[in-house]
Amino acid sequence: MREFAVSGSTEERYKRTSGISAVAGVGHTDWAEDYRRVRNGEKPFDSYGYAALAFSRALEDAGISRSDVDGLIVGPTTAYERMGEILNIDPRWGGQADAVQAVFQAVLAIHSGMAEVVALVYGNDQRSAAVQYGGPEAMGGGAFLSYVYHSPWGLTSQGALYALMFQRYKEMWGVTDHDLGQVAVGQRQWASLNPHAIMRKPLTIEDYLAAKYIAEPLRLNDYCLINDGGVALIIMEAERARKTCRNPVFIKGLGRSDLNHQATSLGPRLIDFYRPAQMRAAEQVYGAAGIGPNDVDALLVYDSFSPHIFFALEGFGFCGQGEGARFIAENGIGVGGRLPVNTHGGHLSESYMQGWNHQIEAVRQLRGGQGERQVADCQHVQYVSDVAGKAMSIIYGK
Repeated sequence: MREFAVSGSTEERYKRTSGISAVAGVGHTDWAEDYRRVRNGEKPFDSYGYAALAFSRALEDAGISRSDVDGLIVGPTTAYERMGEILNIDPRWGGQADAVQAVFQAVLAIHSGMAEVVALVYGNDQRSAAVQYGGPEAMGGGAFLSYVYHSPWGLTSQGALYALMFQRYKEMWGVTDHDLGQVAVGQRQWASLNPHAIMRKPLTIEDYLAAKYIAEPLRLNDYCLINDGGVALIIMEAERARKTCRNPVFIKGLGRSDLNHQATSLGPRLIDFYRPAQMRAAEQVYGAAGIGPNDVDALLVYDSFSPHIFFALEGFGFCGQGEGARFIAENGIGVGGRLPVNTHGGHLSESYMQGWNHQIEAVRQLRGGQGERQVADCQHVQYVSDVAGKAMSIIYGK
């Protein structure tokens, strides 16, 4: 039997992927207009239609044709084979993944030589299709969703899970509702300056505290939006991107650590708030990119619920354990803050594209030209995701 050996530490292997890939093009649908039309009873597209429109815009942005695409990764809301047919491409490599794993897979495919130009395509008609994210029929009641395992006890809502998680965090560290409200207020500040955002009306802390609880201690504005839309990215081998594309953004670092033990019993969330996995992922992503938290110009965090921000700040070393509220109060994460967080408004205010719109925002900020919400001298943007037992991070750079 042939023996296989993998050389180097995990950190060294992540370093080998640094800078070998670039985002060559991005595209998305008109989220605010999609939202308006769906609320008026229209059905502009299904998931495939949203994805196809975003893909055509990403191709245009990259300045390439569909014949250049030799890899395809689709979001979990659509089928890989059917998407290839609809987009009229015949890739030699591909599959299905969520936003952060799609970027990882594209980089690894390029690193291994499996593909040179990978399209990442996502479409979701979740609002017009009335998708349920809680209850016994949550997203079809699929057993692959860890929170559906709790359906006999009635705890199937992701909001309820994060409410339970954050209640323990509050009691441990003396955090108040006012502290948590700074997340939604700060992200709405960014959204108010973002023409792509659905929720642009300014939100004050008084507005936040006056809103009703959905699952205490989480209020209405702690929850992500539910809206239709599509997103696409073109990830290309870095040297090819330099030669052929107008304004590529490079993928400087990746990091990942999983917590599978007790994951379906909520252990990693409730006991340690994902911190052990985040700390390991932080070592990898910062080591690969050759920077640290102090070098991050903007932080983008998967924010299906606002407590994600506290856990990311602490887990990735921006502040100490239990210091998230103080860090936000002293430094600011909104417009004018020392650490801009979710400069598009995130899932809470821009669009709920399940992490895909955060990748678009990283590219926007590094390309520049975002007007009042442009982060000054933006060189590095970090994305952080801590969903379903996985802590993952990407650092984008010029």
